[in-house]
Amino acid sequence: MTNKIGLATLALSALFYTGASAQQRRPAAPLDPAKALDIINMTMVHDVISPPSAARYYAYSMLGAYGIVAAHTRNLPTPQHLVKGFADLRLDTVKAAYDYQVAAYYSMLETARLLLPSGENLAEEEASFLQGLAKQGVAAGVLSQSARVGKLAAAAVVKFSKGDHYAQLSALKRYTPVRAEGNWYPTPPAYLEAVEPNWKTIRPLVIDSASGFRPAAPCAFSKDTTSAFYRQALAVYKVSKHLTTEQLEIAQFWDCNPFAINTSGHMSIGFKKISPGGHWMNIAALVARQQKVGFDKTVYVLCAEGITLMDSFISTWDAKYATNRIRPETYLNKYVNVKWQPVLQTPPFPEYTSGHAVVSNASAEVLTYLLGDKIAYVDDTEIPFGSGQRPFKSFRQAAAEASVSRFYGGIHYMDSIESGNEQGKKIGRYIVAKVLAPAATGKALTGSSQPAPRK
Repeated sequence: MTNKIGLATLALSALFYTGASAQQRRPAAPLDPAKALDIINMTMVHDVISPPSAARYYAYSMLGAYGIVAAHTRNLPTPQHLVKGFADLRLDTVKAAYDYQVAAYYSMLETARLLLPSGENLAEEEASFLQGLAKQGVAAGVLSQSARVGKLAAAAVVKFSKGDHYAQLSALKRYTPVRAEGNWYPTPPAYLEAVEPNWKTIRPLVIDSASGFRPAAPCAFSKDTTSAFYRQALAVYKVSKHLTTEQLEIAQFWDCNPFAINTSGHMSIGFKKISPGGHWMNIAALVARQQKVGFDKTVYVLCAEGITLMDSFISTWDAKYATNRIRPETYLNKYVNVKWQPVLQTPPFPEYTSGHAVVSNASAEVLTYLLGDKIAYVDDTEIPFGSGQRPFKSFRQAAAEASVSRFYGGIHYMDSIESGNEQGKKIGRYIVAKVLAPAATGKALTGSSQPAPRK
């Protein structure tokens, strides 16, 4: 599958990348998309973006950048192939020379600037990025034109995003928790209101609908001490009382709570962390850098991961509010031990299915396809947020650990994790089969070399 690019654009691109004088205008150091991702991450942490919203921002922030890269790289699928309904960027209308990698990097920042609540702070990052390239000797005209192309792509993405119903969420019926046995209800210490109860109305990017991957019904609620539900709740209680050092480390490593609140007397202290989706975006960037796949494929991997996150959260949020299931903390405090507290702070939304399980397993399937199976790596991406590092032998091993971490943390029953694992695997495999595998040609999707510009 090829993009439609004007001959004039191709000629200028070829001149810019093959001429000796043009080479002197290239950035002295290779651009790293992960650096732009870091900037976007910290802006989201500052804004305390909820997990489903963060996934949406990641997908859109990468989409325009990928569109630019795909227009200049052989054998990568068009963004229209990856995302249904997304319009062609029409880069054939651009007649002046530009550096497509600079434009793609700039587009990541510009899209986030336009979408995030405190996005205007990214204007300084954009200016700093261009100034740094100017000091390396990149021509002013090339920089200005690259920024222009980045802005064109970002504007196209923002226009596309306006059709996903996000702007209508605030006008929908307000969610009111129902005090009934078996239902979710706000939990301590802050008793926060439910996060994004109408998220199922957001338009998916690949999957057909929010309910398309809805899991089997959860274990039926019961107070009976001989029931399956009671045994599940008691299993959460018992494991929390006898956690090993490693189990505790696993729970804390995968916490990924955008805003945890600790209380001391009358004082409450908030701690900001990256979202679960942000953790997986960082893993994708980390392994792409480790595998030395180059700028173009890294942008492709990050875009595919962002798409996967967005659709996975739409799916699991649909299941959460369809089942409206009680959290272990509420159940155990009422029926087992009023003083029991989970290791991790209970998130403010219903329990079934585990978002960590769904998102992690979907991500693992997509990243395994794009970067390979049984790739060992050390995940140190949580160090800035107060956690250590952990080694993994594969993405799937990491996903399994992320899933069970919520059981150790005391915030999910085991059936929620097991059903979430299957839900996530199905979503990830669907995305691979639907849009990634059909587009795979040659070595562009599997090799580690930098793909050549199209001719």
